[in-house]
Amino acid sequence: MTDHCPSHDHHGTRKAPFLLLLAMVILGNLVVQGCTVPQQEEEAVVALVNGRPITQKEFELRWKELSDATRARYEKEGGKRRFLDELVTRELLLQEARRRGLDQTDAIREKVRRYKEQLLIDELLKDKLLADVELSKEELEAYYQQHAHELLDPLKVHVWLMLLPNVYAAKDLENQINRGGSFAKFAQRYSIDDTTKANGGSLGPYRKGLIPPEVDAVIRTLKPGVVSEPIKSEAGYYLVMTTPLEREIIEADLATQERLRQELLAEKRRKRFEEVIADIRAKATIRVGQASHPVTQNTSKAP
Repeated sequence: MTDHCPSHDHHGTRKAPFLLLLAMVILGNLVVQGCTVPQQEEEAVVALVNGRPITQKEFELRWKELSDATRARYEKEGGKRRFLDELVTRELLLQEARRRGLDQTDAIREKVRRYKEQLLIDELLKDKLLADVELSKEELEAYYQQHAHELLDPLKVHVWLMLLPNVYAAKDLENQINRGGSFAKFAQRYSIDDTTKANGGSLGPYRKGLIPPEVDAVIRTLKPGVVSEPIKSEAGYYLVMTTPLEREIIEADLATQERLRQELLAEKRRKRFEEVIADIRAKATIRVGQASHPVTQNTSKAP
C-alpha cells in the first residue's frame, strides 16, 4: 500500500523552504543595513590619568588657548610633549583635590560662584557691549597728531647737515662729496654748526621744526644719499643730505603707533562702558542704604 500525504501537508512542505528563504533574506537585509549605518568613531585619547581620558580634541583646544608667547616658550622647551606632561600633572592635582573633598567646601563653592559671575560680566562686555567699538581713520590720525612728538614724521629719513661760512666753501665740499667724499668727515672738520658737528652732521630722524624752513623745504625734494646744493640762510650756507632710517628705528615707531592706537581704543571703550552703565542704571530701581541704616526689604516706600 502506497502512502499518500494529505494535500495540506504537501503544500506545507513546499511552503517551509520558501518561508525559510524569506526569513534569511529579511535577516540578511537587516544585517547589511546594520553594517551600513555609520557608527560613531571613538575620540582619540592622548593620555589616561587614573582612567580619566585626555582626548586629542581637549588637548588641541587647550593648546590653541595659549598665548603666542606661552606657545613659543613650550616650543623651545619640548613642544606639545611638554605641554601634555603639564596637562597630566594638572589632572593629577585635580583628582587629588577632589579625593580630599576640596570641591565640596563652602569656600570653593563661593569662589566658583563669584568666578562665574565675573565670567558672565566679561562675556557681556566683550561680545555684547564693547565689541562694536572701533576707531575711524580720522580719529586715529587726530590722536597721532596730538602725540606727534612721540612719532616719526611720515618722511621717515635720517637727516645730515653741515653749516659753512660762505657759498664757496659749501660749493667746494658739495663737489667733493659728489666725487665720493665722506659727508660725516667733512662735517666734523668744517661745519660751524655746534649742534651737529661732533656727530658728523647727524641730526637724527627727521622731525618738523628742527631745521630752518629754507632747509626743511629742500629736504623733502632730496633723494636719499644725494647731497643738496648750498642753501643760503641767515647763519651761513647749509649742505644737507638724507639717508634711509635703520630698521630698528622704524620698528620702534610702529610699536609706538600700536601703543597709541590701543590707548585710544581703551579710552573709547571706557567711555562706551560708562554710557552703557548709565543707561542700565537709568532703567533700574536701586536703593542704597547706609552702614547704620541698611535698606529694608520693603520696596514700596521711597528711600
